[in-house]
Amino acid sequence: MDGTEGNAGQPGPAERYHRSSVSSVGTRAADVLVYLADDTVVPLAVENLPSLSAHELHRAVREVLQLPDIALDAFALWLVSPLLEVQLKPKHQPYKLGRQWPELLLRFTDAPADHVAMDEPSLQFRRNVFFPKRRELQIHDEEVLRLLYEEAKGNVLAARYPCDVEDCEALGALVCRVQLGPYQPGQPTACTLREKLDSFLPAHLCKRGHGLFAALRGRGAKAGTGEQGLLNAYGQVKEAVGSDSEHGASLSPHYRAYLLKSHELPFYGCAFFHGEVDKPAQGFLHRGGRKPVAVAISLEGVHVIDSREKHVLLGLRFQELSWDHTSPEEEESVLWLEFDGDNEGTPVNKLLKIYSKQQKAGARPSHPAHSTEYGKARPQGGLSVAPSPPQAELMSSLIEYCIELNQTSEPAAPQENVSGPTAATGSPPPPAQRPPLRRQGSVVCSRLQHLSTIDYVEEGQQIKRVKPKRTTSFFSRQLSTVQGSYTVVQPTDSLEQG
Repeated sequence: MDGTEGNAGQPGPAERYHRSSVSSVGTRAADVLVYLADDTVVPLAVENLPSLSAHELHRAVREVLQLPDIALDAFALWLVSPLLEVQLKPKHQPYKLGRQWPELLLRFTDAPADHVAMDEPSLQFRRNVFFPKRRELQIHDEEVLRLLYEEAKGNVLAARYPCDVEDCEALGALVCRVQLGPYQPGQPTACTLREKLDSFLPAHLCKRGHGLFAALRGRGAKAGTGEQGLLNAYGQVKEAVGSDSEHGASLSPHYRAYLLKSHELPFYGCAFFHGEVDKPAQGFLHRGGRKPVAVAISLEGVHVIDSREKHVLLGLRFQELSWDHTSPEEEESVLWLEFDGDNEGTPVNKLLKIYSKQQKAGARPSHPAHSTEYGKARPQGGLSVAPSPPQAELMSSLIEYCIELNQTSEPAAPQENVSGPTAATGSPPPPAQRPPLRRQGSVVCSRLQHLSTIDYVEEGQQIKRVKPKRTTSFFSRQLSTVQGSYTVVQPTDSLEQG
């Protein structure tokens, strides 16, 4: 983590990740740079940095930003680089983990040695993966809402949260309201929005043609569908009655509206891992291959997202799946997801293999890994540097921890509603459930036809690598409240639509 400060101003994500979080190290004091979701920097002058815990640095950030106590639960410190993202536990020592960063990369990624040598993490103040969405809706502090809004906005604009065009326009309209003020007819025009469209919409919705036809259109051309749809949605943004601020209109209602809309995305607030899945065999030669995917894990379930096409391949609540992981010594580690489906009308159990590459001893990886998020692996213990499990085991442990966390915080009843964990005793009643999304071809609908799964009916005898552990399921790991009765997962009846 040793290094110097980067250039002034607000850097892009890639540039920010390469900036150091420690500007100087002396025998007694050091300047620590903590990055917020909007790329601003919180400088901290601290004593005895090597022994400081994440909890102590977290408290220092809250004091500088004057955040209320809810921020202790809502946010966590992260070590982030283009190769790896790690949410720290309170007892972790960020400086020491930063010094051990190359070892973490070698164990959790398949990045080549030259990438590992150049990679350096920054310390970031980001949303806690284990903070329930329901509690988020109870926040009233404007600065906390703003930080959550900035992080959600960044994930939408970066297409980390795949969204339908209609949702992108609705979310972009709220960004327009925050940045440009209340909508006024004729101001701004669609052409004005076009100039900074990438501040409101994901990049793939801002692409424009280049060449002869684009040049012929000139300045008098009609607005594209992106900016016109955004402008229409901007005009429909409702203004809140009254204000919580004593110094002009408060933006809290618009931050909250953005978060509410983001909560409709089933992968909001997830931890992200990267892996690969088998493609279905296609063509005369039945060629398959693999495709890169992001595995999003939250308190509510698991989603497998196509990293290139930016749409959901599979979404499962914890009630709908069993899981396990295998780590053969000479092969890639695998996270197995089992769920109910059908094969030409016959009810079957489906198995999905998610490959998680593991660095073999003495081997040099062929290409850099994608960015990876890592949450708490177990209720007890912390991130260990040696020995370290492959990412498949980290994903499996995170699933197990999320289920245990739900059961600990919800002793009265199992999780019933996909919009968030059941409220604990004494909490306000849950909000009305959202109507299901039924858009044809929505990016948040499962696309089982794009996955190559292993189907079986009788005790998984076709699978040789994993030993069956009980008759009701191929795997023993599943939500304990489920007794062998699942809901068949279909493209139109899965978690993404709740």
